[in-house]
Amino acid sequence: MKKILIADDHDVVRTGLQKIITREFGEVEIIEASDSTELIGKVVDEKPCMVLADIKMPGRSGIDVLQDIHQIDPDLPVIILTAFPESQYGARALENGAAGFVNKAHVNAELPTAMRRALEGGRYVSAQLAEVLAEYLGKKSSRQPHEALSEREMQVTLMIASGKETNEIAKELSLSDKTIATYRARIYEKLNAKNNVAIARYAMQHRLVD
Repeated sequence: MKKILIADDHDVVRTGLQKIITREFGEVEIIEASDSTELIGKVVDEKPCMVLADIKMPGRSGIDVLQDIHQIDPDLPVIILTAFPESQYGARALENGAAGFVNKAHVNAELPTAMRRALEGGRYVSAQLAEVLAEYLGKKSSRQPHEALSEREMQVTLMIASGKETNEIAKELSLSDKTIATYRARIYEKLNAKNNVAIARYAMQHRLVD
């Protein structure tokens, strides 16, 4: 029996995904995780044949844990799910080894196809993401400053832009204040920002936040 691991911090999302999976694939064993730490633990303990991971979870993001998952099992396909647009995270997800990227707005239509392709050893790219990738590759030499941010730096950037203080970010990501300060310094340099207000302004101008 196939084991599929769903990682999302919302019960209702995990329930919805489980219904889609059982409808399309019949009898499968569904394993659930609500944060990145639990996700990694269950990859080790349960040895699923596929992972569906939300981008935004407590702790590290779905993209951020891709490298760890592939160190445990290089052949384990991971499909990234998100409510964010393909233009924001799609290329980054695939660059980090995702087997597919599915926007939650299209999950009913696209997820079954993405899962089948990933289980066959392929990668799933939606029509929307294909357009983003074509543009991304064509403009790679003239990338925006935020595209040079690491996954963790992007995560901290968005949290700063939302108005969170260093200690709040550190607590939410289970990191020290000093580590967050180091990330913030790197972000300032890469975005040519002098303070948190400049980061927030940059994030809004480049539509990184609503």
